[in-house]
Amino acid sequence: MGVPFIVLVYFAYGLAFFSMGLLVALEGGRASDIRLRKALRPLAGFGIIHAIHEWIEMFGLMGHIQNDTFYSAASLAILAFSFISLAAFGSFLLAYTEVSRRLILLIPITLEAVWVFGLYNFRDQYTGDMLWAIADTWTRYTLAIPAALLTSIGLVAQQRAFRRSGLIRFGRDALWAAVAFGWYGLFGQAFTKNTPIFPSSIINQEVFLDIFGFPIQLFRAVTAVAAAIFVIRFLRAFQVETEAKLAELQQFQLKESQQREIMRGELFRRVVAAQESERQRIARDLHDETGQSLTAIGMGLRGLSGKISTRNKEGLNTLHKLESLTADSLKELQRLISDLRPSHLDDLGLSAALRWYAGRISEHTAISVRVDIHGEERDLDDALKITIFRIIQESLNNIIKHAEANNVNIHVAYDEINVRINIWDNGVGFDLDEAKQKRTARPSLGLAGMEERAALLNGTVSIQSRPGYGTEVEAVIPYHNKTLESDGAIAPLSNTREQAPALQKKRGEQ
Repeated sequence: MGVPFIVLVYFAYGLAFFSMGLLVALEGGRASDIRLRKALRPLAGFGIIHAIHEWIEMFGLMGHIQNDTFYSAASLAILAFSFISLAAFGSFLLAYTEVSRRLILLIPITLEAVWVFGLYNFRDQYTGDMLWAIADTWTRYTLAIPAALLTSIGLVAQQRAFRRSGLIRFGRDALWAAVAFGWYGLFGQAFTKNTPIFPSSIINQEVFLDIFGFPIQLFRAVTAVAAAIFVIRFLRAFQVETEAKLAELQQFQLKESQQREIMRGELFRRVVAAQESERQRIARDLHDETGQSLTAIGMGLRGLSGKISTRNKEGLNTLHKLESLTADSLKELQRLISDLRPSHLDDLGLSAALRWYAGRISEHTAISVRVDIHGEERDLDDALKITIFRIIQESLNNIIKHAEANNVNIHVAYDEINVRINIWDNGVGFDLDEAKQKRTARPSLGLAGMEERAALLNGTVSIQSRPGYGTEVEAVIPYHNKTLESDGAIAPLSNTREQAPALQKKRGEQ
């Protein structure tokens, strides 16, 4: 025996509203608009409760529920409560302030009061099945139709809210949901059971069936399915809204990160400027004060040695030792001044300055340093020259301190758009991952300084190493960039080009 068609209609009717109510209950809390978030709660209640009512009617038709007074009263109460919830949904959609949200509750309360008052009067006039039929009709006239109209008006208001937020597609879904609820209320609930209440004696379910050839329950089921589909569709606006907020947050975080990076770069720019300026000042002070003082001491000692009798051998030996100590101090001072501000870069160029520095390292340590220059040497600006020199200088300092190497190769290649620097050593090497972890916990100012100096000229520094196989430092810096010198971060080398040579000249005059 097949399932009656009307049973399938009730099942689909209830399933549509149940699905809508369940999804609204699950997704409604994601709405950012507090008005919509509060409104969706009674809509979820309407969907689930009204589905239960339709399924109770379905089981009644199938004979699984005894049609008695308790069944009729429970079915009527569930139907009424579902439509009161729908009225609350529509009312909340029209409330834009906290005060209006409280006052708007008077609408469903008033509808409920009218409904109860009518039932109280009908109780004394009718009995039996006619009383329950009239109660059902009265419920649809006083609760269902006003609730559906309120919902339609509220959904139109929500459609405008979606449009203002730029969610036009979901605004269209809200508008179609309003249309579906409007047809559901004005047309679907107007055709009730045939009772003495006007106008049900004229417009009722039998008349609908005679005119259209199908039961009114099918029309309600179709409009319920349409309303549920469009409500579920505009619920996706919450996901889009959430994604938009996440994208906005990510954009804000990216912007904040970029600003921090700019501030960090500017801070390092200032640190480099202060460092170079301080080196220049110290070199100048050493030359002007300490250097001249040592030169004067050396000249005085040499003059004094001519006045002491040759018979005073002990005094002459002491003077010669002092002269030698003064000369050594002047040499060390010259080295310090050269390290602080290498005038060779301006006097001789980068290649010659690197060879001079490599020779000095080889002279004072057991490390053999070789410098190879490939390509035609470019006329580099001061900022680029000092950056390349400092990177190589820092690499050699690290090799002397940690590498235990005896051979170092420095390779400088002038490409078309970049200058490429490679420093290899045959030292003990190190574990890069372990070094990175230590660097995170305790940053290495030397390595960070090399990277930052190169980054300020739009360049990069990379390090390759492993235990037992030495270390390679590679730096790539473009020729054309906004240099630090243009911002005053690195003072021109010419400011100090005469400091070390002047000291050397005075040393030669002794």
